Amino acid sequence: MTGTEPALRTVGRVESPLSDPAVAPKQGDEGAPEAWLVFDAAYAPALDGLRPGADVLVLTWLDRARRDVLAVHPRGDVSRPETGVFATRSPHRPNPIGLHRVRVLDVDGVRLRVADLEAVDGTPVLDVKPVLDGER
Repeated sequence: MTGTEPALRTVGRVESPLSDPAVAPKQGDEGAPEAWLVFDAAYAPALDGLRPGADVLVLTWLDRARRDVLAVHPRGDVSRPETGVFATRSPHRPNPIGLHRVRVLDVDGVRLRVADLEAVDGTPVLDVKPVLDGER
């Protein structure tokens, strides 16, 4: 390490009917409800160009996750061998950054309604990036 630690800035929050990580879907395509990404007004210009139907990657800070976990039983299934967190999608990891592929359903000012987001209500949003799918 060079001695300079990264500094992250929250740009918004998730508004979702999901409130308990223990009962939330493990992945967005496993029954996650529609949710809203609500951005601070200062980031309104950053949302320009986002349209309904677009697939985007949402990076979140999984603020309820443990940061001291280095190995887990994948999907919490103790019949599976313990595996290093870098080889899993576990939220519990040294830097609990969530990566979520979602579809934009609606854009309303500084709010994006999205499908397939398994993050719970209040989860901080760090960034949004378009899915390239072969586009370079």
